[in-house]
Amino acid sequence: MAPLIQNKPPHSAVQEEAEERSVSEAAALSPKLIYEVIRREGRDELNRTNRSLIWSGISAGMLISLSVLGEAIFRTYLPDANWRFLVENLGYSLGFIAVIMGRMQLFTENTITTVLPLMQERSWHIFGSLLRLWGVVLGANVIGAFAAAALFVYTPAIPAEILPAIISLSDHATGMAPAEGFWRGIPAGVIVALIVWMLPEADEAAFFLILTFTWLIAAGDFTHIVAGSVEMATLILHGGLGINQAIFGFFLPVLVGNIIGGTLVFTLVAWGQVRDDVEDT
Repeated sequence: MAPLIQNKPPHSAVQEEAEERSVSEAAALSPKLIYEVIRREGRDELNRTNRSLIWSGISAGMLISLSVLGEAIFRTYLPDANWRFLVENLGYSLGFIAVIMGRMQLFTENTITTVLPLMQERSWHIFGSLLRLWGVVLGANVIGAFAAAALFVYTPAIPAEILPAIISLSDHATGMAPAEGFWRGIPAGVIVALIVWMLPEADEAAFFLILTFTWLIAAGDFTHIVAGSVEMATLILHGGLGINQAIFGFFLPVLVGNIIGGTLVFTLVAWGQVRDDVEDT
């Protein structure tokens, strides 16, 4: 007597395929896949025209001012208590949420996004494109920051009682010694690069990812070149900061610190994770 053969129900193959797809989608992205997502995005950014980079960068420089404004609003209206420092720094996240989720050009994001293509394809063409993008985006960010600062200082766009808090925050941000601003710029660069690295897998949690880690920049009293440019511009326009001090005492040290943190520290470590896998393919 022939053995009985139990056939699977007709829908079982489809069901198994659907389950496999669900497992694949739920599985964490490997470092190689995260690298490839960011590398492709970086290549797209390197190929963008100067015009689109300028307008996107100006928009980012203007909207990052929401970080300064949000923090100042909390400082103005919260009671003067020990816990106020931690809560008011939530306002610092507002500008980053707007800029990053709005897909605008923020200089510190590009310290990882546009460097990864150079790590894989080492050529003078890619290097030149990188320098072009960095220069255009940073300049556009600063222009946007000065536009926002002019709105704060020269117009009644914000309530008068909030301006003293903006000035106080700006004094603190730009009042560090150059060496201190440099060293505190390194963790900020690492944190922004970390946000970029985690975003491909964040999905619906992207908002909270940006909120948490940019809050950490503020709560840790680290220095960020674009948000800090709003504070620098505010003091320059308000008459509390000279150009030489602004450039050599704040801007350049923080800029170098952010680049080292985002590129030489985080990006090279991230590249080290995937180098063997990428170069073997």
